[in-house]
Amino acid sequence: MVANILLYIGSIITIGWGTAHIIAARAVVKGFGDISGDNKKFILMEWVAEGLTLCFIGGLVLLTGILGGTTNSVARIVFRTSAGMLIVTAIWTALTGAKTSNIPTKICPFVLTFVAILWILGSFV
Repeated sequence: MVANILLYIGSIITIGWGTAHIIAARAVVKGFGDISGDNKKFILMEWVAEGLTLCFIGGLVLLTGILGGTTNSVARIVFRTSAGMLIVTAIWTALTGAKTSNIPTKICPFVLTFVAILWILGSFV
């Protein structure tokens, strides 16, 4: 039961964070001011791609927990590797985007690390 709660909370946060990326993408592009059309497309592509990736990972963990349970070895691999991917994304964001003045981008590494911890704990409980 505790595992389910940890995994589901982490999944909901990840899906929500991914959705926020997608919704905010156009505003982020506008925030760059007068840049080339290609640069605008690249920034939009990156923000939407990261949002879709986060939604996918969160959905994968959620569906694995609901449909496959939390105690089998395959489910635990899904939970732990998904947490690993969030850690990689958190490190990348900390090295790049978190150095910007954008507050959500600054807190992103902490959100992703928090969820990764929830998933790792959920995979062991």
